Amino acid sequence: MDNYMGGIMIAASCVLVLLIGAFRRKKEWIINFILRAIIGTIAVFFINGFLVSQGFSIAIGINPITVLTSGILGFPGLIMLYGINLYTFL
Repeated sequence: MDNYMGGIMIAASCVLVLLIGAFRRKKEWIINFILRAIIGTIAVFFINGFLVSQGFSIAIGINPITVLTSGILGFPGLIMLYGINLYTFL
């Protein structure tokens, strides 16, 4: 039981150190998230317009879920959204 508590204390101190480092860079993360979300939303808008003009009925709606996905994951998130939509279309 003593080794178990020691392991928990070590893990808790590691998490605490990581959180302290994360709070220092929090402003950078928020700005990065907002920029990716805005650029991703604009990209979804133009990709949807292009796909509709080409006659494809695959379009992603602009809603909080897609904005969060593009904000958190960036360009791979956009590809994932269109991939999921294409998969459900098939």
